[in-house]
Amino acid sequence: GVKAGLKRTYSAVTQDHLEVSNMPQWKPLLYAVAFLHTTVQERRKFGPLGWNIPYEFNQADFTASVQFIQNHLDDMDIKRGVNWSCVCYMLGEVQYGGRVTDDLDKALLNTYARVWFGEHMFSEKFCFYKDYVIPKGKTVEDYLQYIEQLPVTDTPEVFGLHPNADITYQTNLANETLSTIASIQPKDSSTGEGETREAVVWRLADEMLEKLPPDYKPHEVKAQLQKMGAIQPMNIFLRQEIDRMQHVVSRVRTTLTDLKLAIDGTIIMSEELQDALDSMYDARIPKLWFRISWESATLGFWFTELLERNQQFSSWLQDGRPNQFWMTGFFNPQGFLTAMRQETTRMNLAKGWELDSVVLHNEVTKMMKEDVAGPPPADIGGVYIHGLFLEGAGWDRRNSKLVESAPKVLFTSLPVVHVYA
Repeated sequence: GVKAGLKRTYSAVTQDHLEVSNMPQWKPLLYAVAFLHTTVQERRKFGPLGWNIPYEFNQADFTASVQFIQNHLDDMDIKRGVNWSCVCYMLGEVQYGGRVTDDLDKALLNTYARVWFGEHMFSEKFCFYKDYVIPKGKTVEDYLQYIEQLPVTDTPEVFGLHPNADITYQTNLANETLSTIASIQPKDSSTGEGETREAVVWRLADEMLEKLPPDYKPHEVKAQLQKMGAIQPMNIFLRQEIDRMQHVVSRVRTTLTDLKLAIDGTIIMSEELQDALDSMYDARIPKLWFRISWESATLGFWFTELLERNQQFSSWLQDGRPNQFWMTGFFNPQGFLTAMRQETTRMNLAKGWELDSVVLHNEVTKMMKEDVAGPPPADIGGVYIHGLFLEGAGWDRRNSKLVESAPKVLFTSLPVVHVYA
C-alpha cells in the first residue's frame, strides 16, 4: 500500500539528504515524487486497469527524479520560481515516462505530473486525495511519523481508479490462491466410497464426445466457398478460421477418444493424457487444447464457447454471410477487420482508394444483438459486431457515451458496434 511504499522510500532518506537544499520547495517536492513513485508501483497490482502494460518501475527511477529536482532547484532563479512545465516533462516523459511504451499509459502519467506538480501543491488546501496531504516536517522522523498514521489499506480512488478496481484485484488474488491450492492436491485415486477420478473423467469424456461437432469435410467447405466467392477477403478469412477450428475439434476428439481407451487400459497412459485427465477432473483446460485455442475460466465455459464458435462458422458457411458477427468468437479478430478494410477498398477502387490509407471508424449503435434485422446500409458498408464488453467504465445507451461504472458492476456489455472503413 501507499503507507508501506512511502515508509520504504523514507527509510532510505538520510537527514543530510533532506537538508541538501535550503529552498522551501525542496521537502514538499521530495515527498510528492515519493508519492508518485509509490502510486505508479501500486497501480501495477490492478492489472490492465492500472497500466495497459506492467512496467518495471524501480528505485533507480526515483533516485534519478530526486536528483533532477535537486539540480533544478540549485540552478533556479528565485524570482522566476520553479519551471513547472520542465518538471512535468522530465517526470512524465523522461524519468518515469521513459519506460512507458503505450500512448494511453503515457497520457495517464502526464496527468499525474500535471495535477500533482505545480505552484498549487504548496497551498494549504492541496491534497493527493482526501486525507493524503504533504506533511510539513523538518526531520526524517517527522515524515515517518506522518506516514505511520496513514491508513493501512488504501481505496483505489487514491490512485485515481474506480472503487470497483479493488473488487477485480481481490477476485484475481483469490482465484490465484485457489488455483494454487487445487494444483497441489494429491492426485492418487481415492480408495473411499463414490466414483474414482478415472470413472468421473471417463463419463465426462463420453459426454463431451457426444456433443462435439462433426469434422468439416474439406471438399464440402471448398464447394460452399466457391459458391460464395472464394477470393472475397471475408471468405478467405472464413476459410482460415474454419481450418483453425477444425484443428481444435480434431485435437479434442483424438484426446478424448485416447483418454477413454487409456482409462480402460487398452493403450498406455502418456504424459499428455495424464495431464488431460488431471485437468478435466479439476475442470481446467488441458494444456494440449489450451495451446491451440483461447482463454477461459473453466473447462465448461471453454467447451460451451467451442460449440458457439463452431456454430457461428458453420451457419456462415451454410446460410451465407450473417448480418452481424460475434467478434470475440474469432481466432484472429484483427484479420477480420483487415478483411473488412480490403472489402471496402475493393468496392472503392474506382475512386482510387488504397488499403494502406483506409482507416477504421466505429460507431456504437443503440441496438442490442437481438435488434439487428439486416446488414449495415450498403452506401456505408462495413460490419455489425457484438460481444464486446467494457471494463472500468459503463455505457449510457440513451446518449451513446461512456459513463463511470456503477458500483459493484465490473463488466458492461456494449451494444452492437458498426465498424466501417
